[in-house]
Amino acid sequence: MDTININKIAPPQRAASELSYEADLKTVLEPVLTEVLDMTESAGWDRRKAAYAVMFLAARQLSDGKANPKTNV
Repeated sequence: MDTININKIAPPQRAASELSYEADLKTVLEPVLTEVLDMTESAGWDRRKAAYAVMFLAARQLSDGKANPKTNV
C-alpha cells in the first residue's frame, strides 16, 4: 500500500464553474479515498460499510453548514 500525504493535495487548475473542475477534483480525491478505505479495511472494518460511512460523513459536513464559504457549496 502506497501512502499519500494528504497535506499535498494539488490545488485546482480551473475555476469551480468550469465543466472539468469536478473531474479534476475526483482525480485528486480518488487516491486519498482509496488509501482511507484500504487502511480501514486493513484494520478489520468492512470496506463497503466504510465507504458508506464516508458518504454519510461527507453529506453531514454539508448539512452542518460547513460548506466552503468561498463557493457557497
